[in-house]
Amino acid sequence: QVQLVESGGGLVQAGDSLRLSCAASRLTFSTYAMGWFRQAPGKEREFVASISFRGINTYYADSVKGRFTISRDNAKNMVYLQMNGLKPEDTAVYVCAARRLGTNSDFALYDYWGQGTQVTVSS
Repeated sequence: QVQLVESGGGLVQAGDSLRLSCAASRLTFSTYAMGWFRQAPGKEREFVASISFRGINTYYADSVKGRFTISRDNAKNMVYLQMNGLKPEDTAVYVCAARRLGTNSDFALYDYWGQGTQVTVSS
């Protein structure tokens, strides 16, 4: 079955950077839009960023715009989230997701998703 495996999370200090990776397998990766979502304890899951099939179009939540960058490498079946200027409010489990019908900010519309990777930002 389709697998999405996130990695790269960890404990960092405010202002630091992290790069999350998501490895996709058992799907035709280049035909799926990809998204990153996050969920903090006690909060609803929220959209972070998404990228179109070929990486031409990207979208960001206002809260991360200018600090986070989503990218993909279709040759490697990978999607990345470069996170700079991390803040304590970025603390969450980050999940990558795949959607056949294009980018969307609604997690419920995605076809596949991973287990997530924890990002903790201390102040």
